Amino acid sequence: MLRPSGDRMVRARVEAALTAGQACWCPLVQLELWNGARGQQERKVLLDFARTLPELPIDDQVWTGAYDLARQARLQGVTIPATDVVIAACARRHGARLESADSDFDLLAALGKPTA
Repeated sequence: MLRPSGDRMVRARVEAALTAGQACWCPLVQLELWNGARGQQERKVLLDFARTLPELPIDDQVWTGAYDLARQARLQGVTIPATDVVIAACARRHGARLESADSDFDLLAALGKPTA
């Protein structure tokens, strides 16, 4: 979303969510974005996000949901990066829709609702 070379469809969906006031993020998404931020313009956008976007907390229920998602994925023979599992669990916990071009999130969505 931050880079001109990024996926146009993802950028359009994120911009629509920002414009509609529906965008939010969690601390792990912030960390991933800051870790990859290049240049002053990307840092400026992230600072703007930090001032305006609601932050979804990663609480005990998120962790419990993440453990459940990880177990479900492994039972299906799928290994997902732990960061993606936590982000997906956070979105589920707070009823947020994820916008991403990362196929790992599609795999996690296919697992259904947590069992624990």
